[in-house]
Amino acid sequence: MNQAKRLTLWSCGSLISALAMLLVAGCQSTSPNCQSCSKPATTAAPAAAPAATAEATPAAAPKIIRIDAGSDTNYVDAEGNIWLADQGFADGEVITRDADLPVADTKDPGLYRTEHYDMTSFSENVPNGKYTVKLHFAETYEGITGPGERVFSFNVGGQHEFKDFDIWVKAGGAQRACEVTVDNVDVTDGKLVVTFTANVQSPAIDGIEIIPAR
Repeated sequence: MNQAKRLTLWSCGSLISALAMLLVAGCQSTSPNCQSCSKPATTAAPAAAPAATAEATPAAAPKIIRIDAGSDTNYVDAEGNIWLADQGFADGEVITRDADLPVADTKDPGLYRTEHYDMTSFSENVPNGKYTVKLHFAETYEGITGPGERVFSFNVGGQHEFKDFDIWVKAGGAQRACEVTVDNVDVTDGKLVVTFTANVQSPAIDGIEIIPAR
């Protein structure tokens, strides 16, 4: 009888041990939410994506600036270019000649019918770099009747000096357009400056072009 009890107890103990092992194995194979299992491993957060690098915006290319000296309105020339109304001059006066005044050697006589005179300087803010500057002249004052009656000097960008300039001589007479082109004007301080110095009579000018070098 005692031997039968011991066999029964041994069988029950073996069965309990086997059931416990099955329970542990089953828990390990199920989801980490099983409360009988150890705390599930923490999943690492995905690495943040690198911030996108903004592309540099290229600087806008400098534009051609045209000034219609002496005019109170913009002027559109024969090629469709816009010349801005008078601006940038220090001192001086402006005048508009008769609308039918003939001006030779140009497709745009209207440009030379307005004038800024007796000024000491002209300046325009521009990006640093090299420029070609064109200055436009015509002797349209009826009080000037020959060479030597209007003589002045001017300096472009502090680098290019023109002494004893006579519009009559340069143009070959009155009411004739002429142009002075100055290349390789180097701007390093953000401003293009043209200075004028009177000699006989007063300086006078009809237009200025500021053209970035290509």
